[in-house]
Amino acid sequence: MTSVQEDRQPVRPTTEDEVAAAGSELIGGPAGRRALPGTGWWTPVRVVALVAIGMFALGMVQKLPCYNGAWFFGADSQYTHACYSDIPHLFSARGFASNLTPYFDRLTGDMEYLEYPVLTGLFMEVASWLTPGGGVQHREQIYWLVNAGMLMACTAVLAVCVARTHRRRPWDALLVALAPALALTATINWDLLAVALTAAAMLMWSRSRPLAAGVLIGLATAAKLYPFLLLGPLFLLCLRAGRWRAFGRAFGGAAGAWLVVNLPVMALAPEGWKKFYTFSQERPVDFGSFWLIISQRTGDPLENANTWATVITLVLFAGIGALALTAPRRPRFAQLAFLVVAVFILVNKVYSPQYVLWLIPLAALARPRWRDFLIWQACEVMYFTGIWMYLAYTSSGDKHHGLPPEGYQLVILIHLLGTLYLCAVIVRDALFPERDVVRRDGSDDPSGGVLDGAPDAFVLGREQHARHALYDGGTYVQWGVRAHGTAHSASME
Repeated sequence: MTSVQEDRQPVRPTTEDEVAAAGSELIGGPAGRRALPGTGWWTPVRVVALVAIGMFALGMVQKLPCYNGAWFFGADSQYTHACYSDIPHLFSARGFASNLTPYFDRLTGDMEYLEYPVLTGLFMEVASWLTPGGGVQHREQIYWLVNAGMLMACTAVLAVCVARTHRRRPWDALLVALAPALALTATINWDLLAVALTAAAMLMWSRSRPLAAGVLIGLATAAKLYPFLLLGPLFLLCLRAGRWRAFGRAFGGAAGAWLVVNLPVMALAPEGWKKFYTFSQERPVDFGSFWLIISQRTGDPLENANTWATVITLVLFAGIGALALTAPRRPRFAQLAFLVVAVFILVNKVYSPQYVLWLIPLAALARPRWRDFLIWQACEVMYFTGIWMYLAYTSSGDKHHGLPPEGYQLVILIHLLGTLYLCAVIVRDALFPERDVVRRDGSDDPSGGVLDGAPDAFVLGREQHARHALYDGGTYVQWGVRAHGTAHSASME
C-alpha cells in the first residue's frame, strides 16, 4: 500500500507518459526525484491556469486578420484565414447593436428571436452593455474583445477546475491548457461559458458536494443543452453504488437552477424562450455531421434525420448503460461523461467546430494520455481547417478557391474517426481497468466524490454485492461481500 505522504504527492506525467517526457525536453527534461512540485508560488494549478490564458491569447492573435477587416470586407477572406467568429456578426444580426432585449423583442428577418439558451443570451447581453458607442464596425470589434475577455475568464475557471478535480493529477489539466483546438475555437461562439460551468460541476461532485454540482449542471444546461447529459452517468453510477441520496440532491439542484434561470423568460416571453428549442428541432442536416455526407452523396435532404438520430442516440446510450452496470469495475464518472457527450456530438445533425470544447476537459479527465489526446486533437485541427476551406470554396463563386465537397467529406470522416478512437480507448479502459492510467496508483475514481471507493450495490449479471477489484501498486486487491461493515480481501498477482 502507498503511504499517506506518497498519496499527497502529485503524479508527475513525465514519469509515466513517454510523450510528456519527450515534450519536457523543451523545458529541461523530466522532473527529477528531488523535485518538490507545488512548494513555491508556481503550483501546478497556477501554472496550468497561466498556460491556458496564454494559449487563449494566442488564439486571439490568430483572429487578427479577421479583426482587422476580414469580418467586414469580403465574405471568403474570413474563411481563407480560418479566423471566422459568430460574435461580431451576431452583434448586429441579433439586435444587440440596436439595444433590443433578447427573447422579448422580435428581430427582423427569418430568425425572429435569439436562438440561444437563456444564460448564454444573458452573457451576450452583458457584453453588449460593456460595449461603448461608435460606428458599427468599431462596435463589433469591441464587442468581440469584450466577449473574448469574458471567455478568457471562463477559460481560467475551466483550467483551475480540471486541475483540481483529480487531486493527485493536477498536471493532467495541461491537456486542456495546451489543446490546439481550444486556442483555435475559443472565441468562435459562447460555448466556453457552459464548458466552464460543467467543469465546476465536476469539481464539486469530486468533492462530494452533489447539491452544488447539480446547481452548476443546471446553470450549464441553461447556457447550452449538452451538460444535462451528465445526469445520465451519475444516475447509472449511483444506481450501481446505491448512492440514491447523492443523485437526488444533484438532480434536484440541477432542475432548480435551470428553472430559476428559465422560468422568468418562459413566463414573460414564451415565444422568444422556445426559439432555441424549435430552432434545434427544425434545423436541417448541416456542417460536420455524417448526415451531411449521406445527404451530399445521395442528394436526399434527409428530412427524417431527427428520428434516426434519436433512435441511434438511444441505442448507444443503452450501450453505455450496459457498460456502466456490467463492467468488472465501476467505470469512472469522467469516462461515462465523455462517452455520452461524444455520442451526442457524433450523432447530431450538425457539428460546429467549437463543439470540440465540450469534450476537451472530459477527455483530459477520462483518458489523460498525451499520445491519444494529441491524435484526437490532430483530427480536430484538420476539421477546423477543412470547414473554413470548404466555406471558402462555396463562397468564392465560380473561382472555387478552397476545399471541394469531396475533400470536406474526408475531413468530416477524420473528425468522426478521431473521436471514435478516443471513445474506443476509454471503453477499453472501462472493460480492462488495469489499463486505466488514473487507476494505476491504486485510485478508484478521483472525480467520483461519494462514488470513490464505494462498494457495488447493484451489478447486472452478478450478485447484488458484487466482487470488484481495486488496483494498488501493481497488485489487485479483490474485495468480497461486505458483512457487518467489514470487507474481506485477498491479493491476486
